[in-house]
Amino acid sequence: MALYQYKAIIKSTGKTTRGVIDADGIVQARRKLREQDLYPTDISEDTSGGKTGGMSGRFTNRGRVSTRDIALMTRQLAVLLRAGMSLLEALNALIDQTSRMRLRAAIYEIRDKVNSGQRLGDSLADHPRIFSDLYVNMVRAGEISGTLEQVLLRLADILERQHKLRSQIISTLAYPGFMGFFSVGIVVFLVMVIVPRITRMFERQEAELPALTEGLIAFSGFASNYWWLILLVLGLFFVLFRLWVARPEGRRKWDRLKLKFPLYGPLHLKLVCARFTRTMGTMLQSGLMMLPALEVVNAILGNAYIQECMDDVKVGVRRGRDLAAPLKETALFPPMMIHMIELGQRSGEIEDMLVQVADTFDEDVRLTIDALVALIEPIIIIIMGLVVAVLVLAILLPIFQMSTTIGSG
Repeated sequence: MALYQYKAIIKSTGKTTRGVIDADGIVQARRKLREQDLYPTDISEDTSGGKTGGMSGRFTNRGRVSTRDIALMTRQLAVLLRAGMSLLEALNALIDQTSRMRLRAAIYEIRDKVNSGQRLGDSLADHPRIFSDLYVNMVRAGEISGTLEQVLLRLADILERQHKLRSQIISTLAYPGFMGFFSVGIVVFLVMVIVPRITRMFERQEAELPALTEGLIAFSGFASNYWWLILLVLGLFFVLFRLWVARPEGRRKWDRLKLKFPLYGPLHLKLVCARFTRTMGTMLQSGLMMLPALEVVNAILGNAYIQECMDDVKVGVRRGRDLAAPLKETALFPPMMIHMIELGQRSGEIEDMLVQVADTFDEDVRLTIDALVALIEPIIIIIMGLVVAVLVLAILLPIFQMSTTIGSG
């Protein structure tokens, strides 16, 4: 098959659109366009990439699709559908509006499958690296309930919140991360370059040196001569750790251990709770039943240990129990979250209550990160001060010792 670039007029609106289509020849390309209610005005073979097996062969693996890209595409699709466009027309418009080639190729294939009679949710499921299980299942629920536009807007809100939170975390941690990296670089430079030059003077004196200075000289010599061994050991440790975490049992133990880390553990749990409550609430608002929603949410929690505990929650709900009771029995989730869910169940507004809980956790996460950053900065300064103090003391002690010896002589 070859690729053909085309200009065509949309039958329903009379507007001009551009795109790319794969076909065995120009005649078949024209036929395929007419089947999509497009009247071609210009078709030419796309010679930039030569022959290919289809659009995905050229573009699917080119470029990166971010959460922000998917959120923008989702909101645009919702707006086009709300404006009265048919799904096929909206997808055609998205192809022209999307600049990311990988996402554009996916929309192109989805458009073709929708045009052949496949549901949108099923078409999205054929691109799992771009559209998550949450995305696909919510779209399916929207199609079944006839509320696809509202579901797409909720999905766009979720994705935009995720992107905003991730950006805030990265920007907040960037400064202390730079400080830590810069501090480590200074210490390495002092130990491997400056200290050896200074300590050579002490070695020429052949005098007895303080234990601190001898220890610094030994450490500096080892780091200068065997830096490659240090890097090799660190690299080997990293590879072994990755292999261990790649195993299901290792991942479960590591995820459980993360919850026990000081400072980071509570923050990680809050992030999981925010993800759980917002996703669960949005899926219930979109018309999914409790059990299918739990299945989807459990796959995106990002913690294997909590996912294992959630299996017991799904069993409890399957037996007819309310959501709050089995969640409480896991002894993982904060009491506030459990009480709010119980209140939502009693009032019959559990969907809205879950979203409110998610808003609370998002704000709590932001405040916690700000507090951690405020704590990390002085800790880095104190550690750097102690390291520099040890280095200075190790250098000054033999100088004081030599000056005392000269004075007494």
